[in-house]
Amino acid sequence: MLKNDLFLKALAGEIVPRPPVWMMRQAGRYLPDFMKLKAQYDFFTRCQTPELAAEITVMPIDQVGPDAAILFSDILVVLQAMQIEVEMKEGIGPWLPHPIQNQADLDKVVIPEVEDALGYVLDAIKLTLERLDNRVPLIGFAGSPWTLLCYAVQGQGSKTFDKAKAFCFEQPQLAHALLQKITATTIAYLKTKVTSGVHAVQLFDSWGGLLSPSDYQTFSWPYIQQIVSALKDDIPVIVFGKGCWFALREMSQSGASALGVDWTCSAENARYLSGGNITLQGNYDPSRLLSPIPKIQEDVRKMINAFGKDRYIANLGHGILPNIPVDHAKAFIEAVKNYS
Repeated sequence: MLKNDLFLKALAGEIVPRPPVWMMRQAGRYLPDFMKLKAQYDFFTRCQTPELAAEITVMPIDQVGPDAAILFSDILVVLQAMQIEVEMKEGIGPWLPHPIQNQADLDKVVIPEVEDALGYVLDAIKLTLERLDNRVPLIGFAGSPWTLLCYAVQGQGSKTFDKAKAFCFEQPQLAHALLQKITATTIAYLKTKVTSGVHAVQLFDSWGGLLSPSDYQTFSWPYIQQIVSALKDDIPVIVFGKGCWFALREMSQSGASALGVDWTCSAENARYLSGGNITLQGNYDPSRLLSPIPKIQEDVRKMINAFGKDRYIANLGHGILPNIPVDHAKAFIEAVKNYS
């Protein structure tokens, strides 16, 4: 039995004394203890070593105190499992030496047996649950098919993902075939996470906002909907599309339990666009955590008042930045916990 189930109650739309709170990327780069591990082990070693992943996942629970843990991993492990080589290069970020460009490249992409290819993630879940000892729920996650296609085709991070978009517009059949392979793998991956014991899952459509609303309905949303439909009866699903305010109405009718909102969409607009009956999550600008602590506390009160305390999960509008002082992150969490 969970000692703190506030997060799950908010996902279920129940009345709560205060909103639950966690932060995207809370298990990571702003924590000094994480940086010590980073100095010892490369990125994918940290992801692929269950003991390290579990240690990093629990770090913010012990040090900052959010109401939910999110498993330390990366969205790109799914591409690795599909036989697409992914490296993490210092100063560059994700680097895929053989991006998908044609049918021959696509033919090499497999839909794996996820228990084998991603067994280390499932082992990390089991170890993490032991370390959490029912203190808070554990969130599993995956990237959206469109966001993973962006990396698979572009070959690295980008502000525009112009090559990925060109691939979709010039070779739509290949694009849809790749998106479907990623979707099938992601559904299998998240289902194994569910059976391994996570309490909720989140889909990150980090690059969805780069598409026009009509292109989003072609190349991103139908695949997210497939994933939500496959999982919604088994576990609460959160959909977070950065810059995707234009799709909130459709997202709210998908069967998802909650929708993430970034800081460019006001609480009022998010409630209006989503129909007002679904749990929303967000949306403090991560850079705002550099404000003085009294300002953070004031902002949090205003944010909760704007969203309302029910059907709401306090969070950032995107991942926490590396240069945020730990006491500022803690002040954000504490301000939500002290809300009344």
